Amino acid sequence: MRFRGMGYTALSLVLMAGAAQANGFSRGTADTDILYEPGNFNMRAGVTIVAPSQKTSKNPTVTGVGAGDDLVGQDYLGTYAIPSVGIKYGITDSLSCAVTYTDSFGADSDFGGLKKGAKGIVTEEFVVNEFGGTCAYFVPVGPGRLAILGGAFVERFDYNLDAYPVSIGSGMVPYNVQLEGNAYGWRAGLGYEIPDIALRAQLLYKSGTSHTPDGTFSVASGALASGPAMGVGELPQTVELRVQSGIAPGWLAFGSVLWTDWSVNETLQISAGGTTSENKYYWRDGWTVTGGVGHVFNDRMSGAVSLQWDRGVSTGYDLRTDKWVLGAGISLKDDLGGELRLGAAAAYLASGEVTEGSPLAGDDTGWAVDSGWAGILSAAYKVNW
Repeated sequence: MRFRGMGYTALSLVLMAGAAQANGFSRGTADTDILYEPGNFNMRAGVTIVAPSQKTSKNPTVTGVGAGDDLVGQDYLGTYAIPSVGIKYGITDSLSCAVTYTDSFGADSDFGGLKKGAKGIVTEEFVVNEFGGTCAYFVPVGPGRLAILGGAFVERFDYNLDAYPVSIGSGMVPYNVQLEGNAYGWRAGLGYEIPDIALRAQLLYKSGTSHTPDGTFSVASGALASGPAMGVGELPQTVELRVQSGIAPGWLAFGSVLWTDWSVNETLQISAGGTTSENKYYWRDGWTVTGGVGHVFNDRMSGAVSLQWDRGVSTGYDLRTDKWVLGAGISLKDDLGGELRLGAAAAYLASGEVTEGSPLAGDDTGWAVDSGWAGILSAAYKVNW
């Protein structure tokens, strides 16, 4: 049985779900795989839903007058959706270009109206929307073809914080910070494929970005009711190797290794009202390893299963610990020439504790969480012309 038609859906099926729980703040990845699709025009759109759950087992240590509530037993991770759109146009037989959209990074903490630690955080979230353009130039080499990839992207950063850190007499008042900004980067890589045996190897680099978003802060009462605010932070460069190949009639094996330069993420600094606060991270680099197998059931249906390990990036300043993700996916082709991809995964989130920092500086020292789980569902549809 030939592999053309099953194509390269197996790896992307499970990566749609697995990437949603990758290291650090990582979420979606640009759909550059669409550059390899046959045809003059291809479009693929999808969404991944992630529903994590992890509960506090120990409150942060607060010294002096603090704002923290009792969070033990409180689930603080929010459900989120990751969109993905890729549109490719074959300019010539040798050159294809694509535009892509996804949410590449993000985080969402919601303490259900309670206040966490000395900073009194109630909700804190950010998301990075990535809009990109990438081209691939193909050169015949041996039985297959070499792909030279390059492109650029823009990231839109949106941040929102709701907290009760400001003491008025013996009480606390609401405090809000909203920031947004843009940053620019690039990607480049090499690929090689032999479609008849479903062989593809690709090495892709994505640059890091420096963000300096600005916006406003507001306080419900007091001398400084509102004013300008700004932030400073870094997002990482990445290098990813993906490989897959047919191993028997109707079967293939696949795997990927992703390195993420999370050591650049030391702090997120927020300046508002003449004061500067820091979210401390001091992460180590992230490594994500995925392996699995795919199978062609018939001309219309194929599927895959995978196992992923993600090394935690925490060095004691936060709770980004190891993850294990078991995923599965299926590809269904219809009479209209389209392809529906469905994926699901379960992620195990290791327990963790904040052991570094100082309560006097407003750090979350002592905060601990039990192990948790995340359920992940993804769906995408592709059309070719």
